[in-house]
Amino acid sequence: MKNKKLKIARMEHDMNQEQLANAVGVTRQTISMIESGNYNPTLNLCIAICDALGKTLNDLFWIPANERSNENDQT
Repeated sequence: MKNKKLKIARMEHDMNQEQLANAVGVTRQTISMIESGNYNPTLNLCIAICDALGKTLNDLFWIPANERSNENDQT
C-alpha cells in the first residue's frame, strides 16, 4: 500500500526524497520504495523518519483496520 501520508509530510517540510534519506541515514531509493509501498521499514527507521518530519508513528504509518482488510482482499 502506498504511503501517501509520508510523501505529504515530506513535501510539507519542503524536503525531497534525497534530503529525507540523508536525515535518517538511508538511500533515496529506500525512501522511494517506502512511499511506493514496496518496502516495509524497520521500527527504528520509522521512528527516525517520524523524528525528522515531526510526526508520530500513527501520523505516518498507522493503517486503519478497514483499509488493512481492503488491502488483504486485493491480493
